[in-house]
Amino acid sequence: MSNDSPWTSPGWASPGGTPDADQGAGAPGGAPSANGAGSASGATPPSYGPAATGGWAPPPKPGLIPLRPIDFGTLFGATFGVLKRNPRSTFGAALLMNALVTIVAFGAVFGLSFSSIDRLTQASGDEAEAIAAGTIGLVLIGSLLATAVALVAQALLQGVITIEVSRQILGEKNTLRQLLARGKGRWGALIGWTLLLSLALMVAVALLVGIVVLMIVIGETAVGGPTSIALGVVFGIVGGIGMAVLAAWLWIKLALVPAALMIERLTLGQAIRRAWTLVRGSFWRTFGILLLITVIVQISASIVTTPFSLVATFGGLLANPAGDEFTNSTFLIVANVVSVAVTVVVGAIGAVLTTSAVALIYTDIRMRREGLDLDLQQATEQSAAGGTPADPYVRGLDGATRPL
Repeated sequence: MSNDSPWTSPGWASPGGTPDADQGAGAPGGAPSANGAGSASGATPPSYGPAATGGWAPPPKPGLIPLRPIDFGTLFGATFGVLKRNPRSTFGAALLMNALVTIVAFGAVFGLSFSSIDRLTQASGDEAEAIAAGTIGLVLIGSLLATAVALVAQALLQGVITIEVSRQILGEKNTLRQLLARGKGRWGALIGWTLLLSLALMVAVALLVGIVVLMIVIGETAVGGPTSIALGVVFGIVGGIGMAVLAAWLWIKLALVPAALMIERLTLGQAIRRAWTLVRGSFWRTFGILLLITVIVQISASIVTTPFSLVATFGGLLANPAGDEFTNSTFLIVANVVSVAVTVVVGAIGAVLTTSAVALIYTDIRMRREGLDLDLQQATEQSAAGGTPADPYVRGLDGATRPL
């Protein structure tokens, strides 16, 4: 995908020593002025051109990406680079979260079901009915618990990966504990945002189903026959399409909320306004990138996991044609455990890739709109010189906080 707007960036010089190996051949030359010329609020930045030594000076690349607005190819490659540069804090965290959610879901739902089945086989009459009713209630509670754990884990993972991407861009490599510490004070807002989105989705689906049922009932009373059912089905299809379009639009408009929360450390209300503003003018580019990466991740996951699911479902018939019960049960248990393990691993990789893409899009938009690349360059210069720069994502070259 092409860039939304033309871009030129200032020259840049290392504060001393040799550049990072990732920067490639040739050290950048020329540095931005101390008064922040070339920033989003200052003068127009000069183009990259011949350096003092006579060679062309590319933008610096201290870490994950070059410190300039990035095209789709660079962004797509960087999403995989996040995994490669720090697998322990990215893939490791995702694997831990996915495994935890799987264990809780299995224990809360299947564990309760299995224990109740054993009791039902020994009960009779009214006692069996009471056990069945209690089991349904417990399974529902267990499902809600598993869903809550999954949403919290999703929020934590999203925050960890988002922060990690922002630090990898600066050339840092953080441990999981350091990433959790960097997000201190914002985890509650991110978890609340995730729960709010899930609640809104459930309410919307319930509302659509309720309207469809109501239409069928009213149609049955007024018209009768299959006509009322047909009207309800048509409304359900049209309403479902409309809801999908609205959900896709909101998905893009609010996609950058976690990044604004965790990187700029805004309040939830500020983060929503910030995300809405940043996406304005970049909607279709953001939509295209996220849709393409999501489709690639989902198709790849299906290709990997489908064979294991098929083996777990039908493999017992081929591996045990004689129908021995013990052999069949053993095969099913082993095959399903392997299938679940593969699904957990693939899901962890997919979660890192999609979250990394959102964080990179957020950074790219800010580079194009606000000159964030200049702030990042200055921060890397100060850090290389032994200084302790202020967080470049929060404050600009002049020390002022970013606009909301």
